[in-house]
Amino acid sequence: MSQEPEQEDVKPKLNLNISYEGNSITVKVKPNTKFSKIFQAAEQRFGKDAGTFKFVFEGQRIAKDNTPAELGIEDQDQIDCFLEQVGGGALSTDL
Repeated sequence: MSQEPEQEDVKPKLNLNISYEGNSITVKVKPNTKFSKIFQAAEQRFGKDAGTFKFVFEGQRIAKDNTPAELGIEDQDQIDCFLEQVGGGALSTDL
């Protein structure tokens, strides 16, 4: 007899809730998925260019090479994303 389909996917998938300015999306991922892939999916779903957001879980910034398993992220946990602040230097009046 053939194997049961339940045995194909050994690791359960996590539903991550990603929140931006009061809007939330859910992304289904494996615990060992690199966040770079998750970031791409979220930016696409929010209609933003790649690299637009910084992502934070429980006050800690998430690096693109992290995985949910490394950070102890569980099913239904929330990740917040914010627009990346670029620059910040004062404008020069000496032209």
